Amino acid sequence: MKLTEIKKHLKELNTIAFQLPDGNLVPEHFHVTEVGKVTKHFIDCGGVLRKEEKINFQLWNANDYNHRLHPEKLINIIELSEKTLNLKDVEIEVEYQGTTIGKYDLDFDGKNFLLVNTATACLAEDQCGIPPKQKPKLKLSEIQSQGFSCDPNSGCC
Repeated sequence: MKLTEIKKHLKELNTIAFQLPDGNLVPEHFHVTEVGKVTKHFIDCGGVLRKEEKINFQLWNANDYNHRLHPEKLINIIELSEKTLNLKDVEIEVEYQGTTIGKYDLDFDGKNFLLVNTATACLAEDQCGIPPKQKPKLKLSEIQSQGFSCDPNSGCC
């Protein structure tokens, strides 16, 4: 989710809720302790120089049970960050403390902001000997002999 998207969703909400990948909600008394610009300048394993920029939100909760961040307050924090940090309309990553600091992508289901698991990947598979993913090639006659086909008159197709 990009910055313009979260601001649009926040304008339509009365409350903010973040849902973890396991379905649990981040406690409603969470704080957004940071809105930042993260720039990653690196070389991938194929020797290609790369640069990524993301916006980072850090969620945190403490024993401050009377605290509740409202959408308009988060919009104000975002707008101040846009001006101060010269933020672009790029993807947002969210950090949240589990057993360690988790890094998540962000989505929205119409009610809750969803923290989506992230994964590592090789950015230069063609350079480091990883064979391209190919669909297995099967002969139609072999599929039929293995019992994976159905008679067109059986109603299963």
